[in-house]
Amino acid sequence: MVAARLSGRDMVIEKPDLQTIWNWLDTVPDPEIPVISLLDLGVIRDVQWDDETLEVTVTPTYSGCPATRIINIDIETALRDKGINNIKLKTQLSPAWSTDWLSERGKQRLEDYGIAPPRNAGGPQHCPLCKSRDVEKISQFGSTPCKAQWRCTACLEPFDYFKCI
Repeated sequence: MVAARLSGRDMVIEKPDLQTIWNWLDTVPDPEIPVISLLDLGVIRDVQWDDETLEVTVTPTYSGCPATRIINIDIETALRDKGINNIKLKTQLSPAWSTDWLSERGKQRLEDYGIAPPRNAGGPQHCPLCKSRDVEKISQFGSTPCKAQWRCTACLEPFDYFKCI
């Protein structure tokens, strides 16, 4: 049982199963790239009940990621909105986050949004806007530390490339 406070009244609800919680967390957007969820990004590593406390393990994309605090607040807010008040967030730095943890759905959503998804080959396969393979790197640094700036020489549009880590 989990104590919840809804509409100013205390009530007791059944402890949700872990799949339900994963489904809820799948709706929490990444604060820097809101077209993908934190699950698509792969930063939520584990969810477990420890008696009446829900433990959520989070691995930031890197130890100095400025979005980490907002990510934790967004996770807590989403779970509290569902009536879970006893939450423990655990930060796990090892193994370090990798772009390999991005879901295929997340990679597709990045591309649909105009951000080239990471590739092990070291650069975008094509322009996410016109699909031309004629692309060039403008800068190793993009709108966030996780991205580089590229340009399509066919449509001349600049675009972000999510760096492979």
